[in-house]
Amino acid sequence: MTASQDQTATRSPPPVSAEVLPGFADTQRFWERDTGRWTVKLLPGECYVTRQDEAIITVLGSCISACVRDPHTGLGGMNHFMLPDRGEGADGASAHPGFSQINRYGCFAMESLINHLARHGAPRTRLELKVFGGGRILRSMIDIGARNIAFVHSWARTEGMRLAAQDLGGIQPRKLVYFPATGRARVLKLPA
Repeated sequence: MTASQDQTATRSPPPVSAEVLPGFADTQRFWERDTGRWTVKLLPGECYVTRQDEAIITVLGSCISACVRDPHTGLGGMNHFMLPDRGEGADGASAHPGFSQINRYGCFAMESLINHLARHGAPRTRLELKVFGGGRILRSMIDIGARNIAFVHSWARTEGMRLAAQDLGGIQPRKLVYFPATGRARVLKLPA
């Protein structure tokens, strides 16, 4: 391939976007050259489920993302939650329009993700769980990351789900890229 052919290949339009599952039509998807796939970026309080060969990305500090999939079908998804549960005095106020109020709490975010997967045909008994995040980014504040880690470990035990992989704790934020079709997860540690 010549240099001009190579430049043309990198400028070619992305393939036509695959169909999005019901319940995720409003999700912002974009073609990312780095992953070579249609990609969804999750913000806190969001989750996404797909049966296509897509990538899901997010950036985590003290928050946690759970990546769950059915290895037999490739149906999988990811969530991004901020706190383990709804504490006393939680008012639920937020100025961010794309922020799901209830799914910012792990106890709801986990059930939401599992329920979406079940609704689209993934049996709970076959689900594979990988979890990431829970860093202690600001030392001067309460260690929310440690609380999130304790929550997700307790949730997995209670639900009888084995952790296939985890990258939790530490002091660095992480960029997470998850490929539900294969179950591969890529973690990039960012500067503290």
